Amino acid sequence: VQLQASGGGMVQAGGSLRLPCAASGRTYTNYVMGWFRQTPGKEREFVAAISWSGGSTYYADSVKGRFTISRDNAKNTVYLQMNSLKPEDTAVYYCAARLGPIVVHSTAWNYWGQGTLVTVSS
Repeated sequence: VQLQASGGGMVQAGGSLRLPCAASGRTYTNYVMGWFRQTPGKEREFVAAISWSGGSTYYADSVKGRFTISRDNAKNTVYLQMNSLKPEDTAVYYCAARLGPIVVHSTAWNYWGQGTLVTVSS
């Protein structure tokens, strides 16, 4: 699976962004999809994930109620809608895919996109 994330940019605190991640290659619908983020000097952090059917979602406590993950299997795309953004959300955001259940450890994810930078100014 090849993943291409986009949609990053600069936004003021309280604003919104939507990050799409387009998938290609092997059967995309078989994969759990997720979003992680990373800042310099820190480990990659789990943000959100969605099951292959879209029926199950899971969020980090830090984004719960503000971010929404969704997927459109007809378009082979997963989205991360980010609302009420805070300066601490500033990071490079990565989409990822794996076979199997949703897990939060980045090492358990098999495929990664190239990352897109989100900057939230105060």
